[in-house]
Amino acid sequence: MFNWMAQVFSVTRFSMLSLPQRKGSSAAALLGIAGVVAVMVGVLSIAQGVMKTMESSAGDTNVIVLRSGADSEMMSGLGGDDTRIIAEAPGIARDASGPVSSPELFVVINLPMRSTGTDANVPLRGVQAQAQQVRDGFRLVEGRMFEWGLNEVIVGVGARQQFAGLEIGSSIEVGKERWPVVGVFEAAGGLSESEIWVDAAVLQPAYRRGNSYQAVYVKLNSRDAFGEFKDTLTSDPRLNVKAMRETDYYEAQSSTVTNLITGLGTLIAVIMGLGAIFGALNTMYTAVSARTREIATLRALGFRSGPVVISILSESLLLALAGGLIGAGLAWLAFDGYRAATLNWASFSAITFAFDVNLKLLVQGIIFAMVIGLIGGLLPAIRAARQPVAHALREL
Repeated sequence: MFNWMAQVFSVTRFSMLSLPQRKGSSAAALLGIAGVVAVMVGVLSIAQGVMKTMESSAGDTNVIVLRSGADSEMMSGLGGDDTRIIAEAPGIARDASGPVSSPELFVVINLPMRSTGTDANVPLRGVQAQAQQVRDGFRLVEGRMFEWGLNEVIVGVGARQQFAGLEIGSSIEVGKERWPVVGVFEAAGGLSESEIWVDAAVLQPAYRRGNSYQAVYVKLNSRDAFGEFKDTLTSDPRLNVKAMRETDYYEAQSSTVTNLITGLGTLIAVIMGLGAIFGALNTMYTAVSARTREIATLRALGFRSGPVVISILSESLLLALAGGLIGAGLAWLAFDGYRAATLNWASFSAITFAFDVNLKLLVQGIIFAMVIGLIGGLLPAIRAARQPVAHALREL
């Protein structure tokens, strides 16, 4: 056993020391794997960013109430009387101004994107004062809050960055009127940062909605209060509503986008990975061919085939690891925190998010690189081990 391990160490060490002699083919394989990992991590970080944005939007004690049968705010509708009944349900947190319950109206308007100039559907949300208490982390970062009863708006930091015409002092067209932008807000990185907010009482007549809303956002006293709150609403004959925890609601909202991006990213990674495998195969076959006489000499001196296989695989895995680390590093530098916008299929409106290159993705990328290296080095290693000693020695 000791002799076998000593052979593994000796052959592997010799293989690693000879790497500079094959720097051209080795660099090609390394950079190919790095490119695959960088692209894979970059694409999958989009899905991670969308999921993180959705998760940041949901508070542990927050609940959204929609019309029964509706899967999103766009499909929901609630009357003013409904919202008052909901606000009286047990379990709702209260502050100095009353129940922390915010009836809200959701519409979309067209604004040009900064990057392309093409129009996109941007969420315009009519809120009441309690909306600021329902959203965890809400705070104004520039300007001021809009005046209640006036045609003024505040915009999320994500919306201002991605869409043109949302700077303080500019105005947006709603209907046939211009509504000035007076403030910019943050909401702990949540979905609200993709939106434009206005007084719901102003937005209702602008869109001829009467005394109607589309959803009620509520903050409960505790997570345990959800069951009583939900049962009270669903058993009230005056209402036809359903209550969902925000965590569940936003998870369902993000599933279509994240599944699509994850599937596409995986497909791209597999296709590029096949190319990288062929590159690794070519590199390792070249290495085996260049070392034919060396390997035959070692075999003739009594070295077994096992150490030879391990030395070839070690070289391939080392190149793959280096390529994976380089690709992961490039993806982190290029994509982490980069802000972009995509379509929320549930509301048919744009959402802004930041690419999230997290540790889990980096590890996945490096593991994928190692798999490429293992497959790319396996066949050349087996060929080297099975090569007839007498035939190889004739080349000496």
